[in-house]
Amino acid sequence: MATNVSAHITGTVWKIEVKVGEEVTEGQVLVILESMKMEMPVEAPEGGKVLEIKTAEGQPVNEGDVLVVLG
Repeated sequence: MATNVSAHITGTVWKIEVKVGEEVTEGQVLVILESMKMEMPVEAPEGGKVLEIKTAEGQPVNEGDVLVVLG
């Protein structure tokens, strides 16, 4: 079953740390968001494989937007 990893704040995607097909572990940083000059890491809630990246570096996102899908 796929797990959607969402933005926990409104901001801009500063850096994507993973690639599609990569195996990740629980707590691994997937994406770094920038909001009000602060970097906020978005971590994997569980281990799995990156199935899809639904954002791009430099893209603005809102709280709750899906960034990465794990499976």
